[in-house]
Amino acid sequence: MNLSLSRPPLTVDRLTVQFTTPTDERLTALGPLSFQVKQGEFVCVLGPSGCGKSTLVRVLAGLLRPSLGSALLYGQPILDPSAQVGMMFQDASLLPWRTVLDNIALPLELQGVNHSEREAQAARLLPMLKLEGYARFYPSQLSGGMRQRVALGRLLIQQPQVLLLDEPFGALDALTRETLRADLLRVWAEYRQTVVMVTHDIHEAVLLADRVIVLTRRPGRISEEIEITFSRPRLPDLVYSTAFGTVAQRIRAAIDTASETLPS
Repeated sequence: MNLSLSRPPLTVDRLTVQFTTPTDERLTALGPLSFQVKQGEFVCVLGPSGCGKSTLVRVLAGLLRPSLGSALLYGQPILDPSAQVGMMFQDASLLPWRTVLDNIALPLELQGVNHSEREAQAARLLPMLKLEGYARFYPSQLSGGMRQRVALGRLLIQQPQVLLLDEPFGALDALTRETLRADLLRVWAEYRQTVVMVTHDIHEAVLLADRVIVLTRRPGRISEEIEITFSRPRLPDLVYSTAFGTVAQRIRAAIDTASETLPS
């Protein structure tokens, strides 16, 4: 794909996704919806369960074709997975027979990079991921949070322009989530990739995002877009401020409205 990096990283234009039911009916799961994501922007997507958040991410990743409308990566239609787009799921999906270093280096191995170079690149990521000393450990020897750090390293080593995160911390306990959110912000502040992240956690969205997109119940459409204007870096103590509570309440109200109202 010949990308023009002068274009917005992601453009969604009247995107609709439909599925065929076992009775041959057409079920609209998502859309139509339209929005853009600017270079370096961190966008969180929230909405009622089943509204199509993960479906949207799969379209942006090139894993699912739109039924109508389009999704564009730097102005070009997203039809297949791209090396410029990295995706991270709730499940770390590490290979259990490979060490931390080898799991992180896997994308480079698939690209044909020689062993010494890919190990060197993976090793350079370990301090940033707080995995120093764990290079030769296996996934079964790691906590859930550490496995997600390995998954993040495997994503970053590809040096994608766009990160798609589908509830990457959803299965973790609250304290581990808090730590990994801080780690993600630190990594993002250094690399400044464009990020679209699906989450159910309102506080997570307010801490991380520049903008929150709230989708309606199925078929998911944009109910509201909320700019998050808190300065960066954002420290965990921000959640105790009145201003933070006001924004979180606004998002909660938008989700409640989106859950109750059928899209027109």
